[in-house]
Amino acid sequence: MATAELVGPAKELAPARPRTSRPRTSRPLTSQPRTSAPRTSPLRTARRTLRSTATAIDAKTPAHRDRAIDGLRALALLAVPAGHWLLGGFTLDSGGALHNASPLSAFGFFAPLSWVLQMLGIFFLVGGYASVLSYRRSLERGQSKSAWLRGRVARLGRPVLGVTAVWAALIPVLYALGVPGDSLRTGSTLVIQPLWFVGVYTVITALTPYCVRAAERLGAWAAAPLLGTVAVVDFLRYGPYADVMPSWLSMINILPGWMFAYQLGVSWGEKRLGKRGAWLLLIGGTALFAALLLAFHYPASMVGVPGEARTNSHPPSLLVLALAAAQSGAAILLRDRIGRMLRRPALWAPVVVINLSAMTILCWHQTAMFATAATGSFFGEIAGLTTAPDTLSWIAVRLLWLPVFAAVLIGIARYARRFEAPWQTGTRAARARRAAAGLLAAGFAVFALGLA
Repeated sequence: MATAELVGPAKELAPARPRTSRPRTSRPLTSQPRTSAPRTSPLRTARRTLRSTATAIDAKTPAHRDRAIDGLRALALLAVPAGHWLLGGFTLDSGGALHNASPLSAFGFFAPLSWVLQMLGIFFLVGGYASVLSYRRSLERGQSKSAWLRGRVARLGRPVLGVTAVWAALIPVLYALGVPGDSLRTGSTLVIQPLWFVGVYTVITALTPYCVRAAERLGAWAAAPLLGTVAVVDFLRYGPYADVMPSWLSMINILPGWMFAYQLGVSWGEKRLGKRGAWLLLIGGTALFAALLLAFHYPASMVGVPGEARTNSHPPSLLVLALAAAQSGAAILLRDRIGRMLRRPALWAPVVVINLSAMTILCWHQTAMFATAATGSFFGEIAGLTTAPDTLSWIAVRLLWLPVFAAVLIGIARYARRFEAPWQTGTRAARARRAAAGLLAAGFAVFALGLA
């Protein structure tokens, strides 16, 4: 009754409900840590970015693009800085000034490396091939020959004008900052060293219509008279009559020597040079190369060696043409295989980047090496950089400097590549800038050539 008195009559009449006990779930004493998304490492992120960029570049490439030609051009372009960075060195005098030196002076066995790195034959071959296709397309669009040539010359000339003008403006600044005058002359020589190629290439490009007509009439044999001219000049300047020959005779080889591979490229582009001719070039060029080295004692190095009386490259000797013939034959035979390989986006993307920066690489790679060495010269002798290239250890250490040169070149290219783009025209300010750049470039040429 006690319970009914407390809750009232209604509660008293209600039936009693049994209480059911719910099982209690035991909770752990320690709290569970919250799981978060796995962190992506920077390296994995970089790889993913590079992969997506390569895929995008591959997707934007037109289906008709000849990837093998671009690949061969990129290979020849990379050989230029690789050769200069490996086969070019410096010495440091007592005044802290840099002077050019070469490991080839101390290591004759290093010469075969120049056979691999001397790929100007490939560059001229691909240049001739690409030029004839561009020339044909321009004519189909109704463009005149002179307009086509002006466009090609402008593309070659803008980067050259840019690098020489910048150097002319920097020379007094660097001198004021303490860079010795001899070092500046050394750097100027390095910069102007590869630019001769642009002048020769421009002249040969202007002769493209004549190369096309020669290819139409003679096919690949249109290059034979060029080879014969160089052979005759070499016989006169190195043969039994060498003592009575004028010193300027060797200059005759400049145009036919470098035009040889270009003419082969034009014939290739005109479909007058196939695999049978490529095999002939490969075998014949290799045989001629071996005969000139072993029987006629041509210098083994494909680049100039300080202290040597004879050089193969300035101007080109018959050995250069033999190497160009062998390289051209190999390139034509490997074209299809290279094209299939470059269907992979990861391999194709670097080729595109190199081709888009072709003239920047050519014009500025020596500046990258010199800038690194000039900075190092303030700290004295640095192995592989400002020490004489006369020991095997120098070669090993120089290999470690190559990524540094490449990084400096990439940094320079971020700003220098704008010289490859068309310049603004039509305004008074644009004309003034072009005139100033021309004057600065002329002043640099005078300084670099030692005319002042």
